[in-house]
Amino acid sequence: DLKKVPGNIPPDIAKLDLSNNKIRQLRAKEFEDVSELKILNLNSNGIAYIDPAAFSGLNNLEELDLSNNSLQNFEYGVLEDLYFLKILWLRDNPWRCDYNIHYLFYWLKHHYNVHYNGLECKMPEEYKGWSVGKYVRSYYEECPKDKLPIYPETFDLDKDDEEWERHKEQTVQTVKKHGVIVTVIG
Repeated sequence: DLKKVPGNIPPDIAKLDLSNNKIRQLRAKEFEDVSELKILNLNSNGIAYIDPAAFSGLNNLEELDLSNNSLQNFEYGVLEDLYFLKILWLRDNPWRCDYNIHYLFYWLKHHYNVHYNGLECKMPEEYKGWSVGKYVRSYYEECPKDKLPIYPETFDLDKDDEEWERHKEQTVQTVKKHGVIVTVIG
């Protein structure tokens, strides 16, 4: 019935099983004192949030089980310290397929040596049952013309250019006030 990761874990531990507890969130640097850890099981805890620095220091971790929790996505940075991760268990989480799932998908894509399973959309309803990969690919497909928003006015390019020049002048004045030099390349 642990509600948080214990603080008295021996530093030389190689395998840690914290499954079937009541840990709802992982705070920053939860595991920084157990850098030799190779296997971490957090299955069935109801984890809904992982701080981006929660796994900081777990440079030797090879297997991470996050299955059967309440995870909907990962914030950018959550997996960055897991250099030697080989297996990532993700099944049975309510993954939400919106823009926030992209970090996890691209991290896995760029770490092709990591074997994972269970990355399936559970919400919203229109993507339920889709693989996250299929969702991300569909996100970048061309928008059908009948789905494009209709604007009553057309863009006046000259007007936009004038607004940009006005904004640029204000920015330069602000910059001069604070003694900072900004170079805009574009």
